[in-house]
Amino acid sequence: MSMPAAYAAHSAASQGRRWPEESSASRAEFQRDRDRVIHSNAFRRLEYKTQVFVNHEGDLFRTRLTHSIEVAQLARSIARSLRLDEDLAEAIALAHDLGHTPFGHAGQDALNECMQGYGGFEHNLQSLRVVDILEERYGAFDGLNLTFETREGILKHCSADIAASLGDVGRRFIDGTQPSLEAQITNLADEIAYNNHDIDDGLRSGLIDLEQLAEVPLFQRHFRIALTLFPDVAERRRINETIRRMINTLVRDLVDTTNERLTQRGPESIAAVRAAPPLVMHSEEVRAESLELKRFLRDKLYQHYKVQRMSTKGRRIVGELFGAFMSDPRLLPPQYQAKADIDRARAVADYISGMTDRYAMREHRRLFAVEDI
Repeated sequence: MSMPAAYAAHSAASQGRRWPEESSASRAEFQRDRDRVIHSNAFRRLEYKTQVFVNHEGDLFRTRLTHSIEVAQLARSIARSLRLDEDLAEAIALAHDLGHTPFGHAGQDALNECMQGYGGFEHNLQSLRVVDILEERYGAFDGLNLTFETREGILKHCSADIAASLGDVGRRFIDGTQPSLEAQITNLADEIAYNNHDIDDGLRSGLIDLEQLAEVPLFQRHFRIALTLFPDVAERRRINETIRRMINTLVRDLVDTTNERLTQRGPESIAAVRAAPPLVMHSEEVRAESLELKRFLRDKLYQHYKVQRMSTKGRRIVGELFGAFMSDPRLLPPQYQAKADIDRARAVADYISGMTDRYAMREHRRLFAVEDI
């Protein structure tokens, strides 16, 4: 591995942790962050949280855990190509969905609706709350006590009002500055991963088909190449080959375009990166193709009636759980009852957002199904 560039985040020059700790003799600071995320309870729960398909619908569909691992792989590869800090990119990627609710975006929307009047709910902010407060693994502090750089990467977007309450990690949303390049690449690695892998899961489920995908230029171009090179292989292998090539195209374009922008701008430090406009991006042509892919997935997969049926169930479960716990906090587990005495709505939101899909369904049955009392 080559030495990180001057414009990379440097572990030895980190802005530090909220609670001072002695440095490790064997691990860099961003490596320690990555390791803490992997060993957290919230990370393990991602195995049973929805990406698009609820966990029980099939063993091969992505979950939040497999998605996070895929994002981490892409982010680390891109970071290496750009001579950035790979450990930081990986730590951000592995932590970026820790605050996600059960039932994917449907669960988040339902919980946010319930939390109107109580500060709202957004999984991005909740991921930061998980690593700052909710994880209970250390005697000296709440949360994981991650470095500033990892925490700022987790917080991808935020309103100015909320940012003002977050201290140093929210400052850039007020000042209009940028996060590290490692945070910027992880944001786009997330997009590359879920767009392409949702195609894979959509085809595997039968909710979309190859005929529909003919209207997506990025897919169709690479599918034709795979068909020409491998005319005799099974269709599933040809689909895998197509998606592999799509991901490679998006990653190479991102690296090449970002390198061009770095050469033009010439940042000589992470401070210069923060003061610059966003430097990590796709070329206009590939960005347009990527947007076409996102539109297709929105219209054909995410709004498919079978996905909507499960989403409706998820929204109802989250809403009814919230209502029950708000009406009677004695129904909460003891550790959340104590927190509910201070801020009932936030304690309920913390409890529900930490649930896996199957735990939320089981908890709903316990509360509302007579035979499960």
